[in-house]
Amino acid sequence: MNRTEFIFITAIILFVAFCLGWFANWLVHRFTRVSQSDVAELDKLAQSLHEAEDMRDQAIAYVEKREAEMNNQLLQTEAELRAAMEGLRVARTEAEELRSYIELQNSAG
Repeated sequence: MNRTEFIFITAIILFVAFCLGWFANWLVHRFTRVSQSDVAELDKLAQSLHEAEDMRDQAIAYVEKREAEMNNQLLQTEAELRAAMEGLRVARTEAEELRSYIELQNSAG
């Protein structure tokens, strides 16, 4: 193989490599190309996701606020119940004392 043949074969190999690279680049761009309608749809989906996240955050804040209110109301109700039970206990004690006093008065009189 002389020098001219070597240069010619090298040129052919380089040209084939260039063609294969160009074809591979064309295939990659062909399959990864995003159309304008796809971009618009992605923007719409992103906006919907953002709105859904905002609604979720608002719902979580509402639930936490409502839970705090309900816990406060429960504590107040329990305190009122304890006070009522204590009042009932005192009233029963007083009634028992009055009953004993009346029986004592009836038996003495």
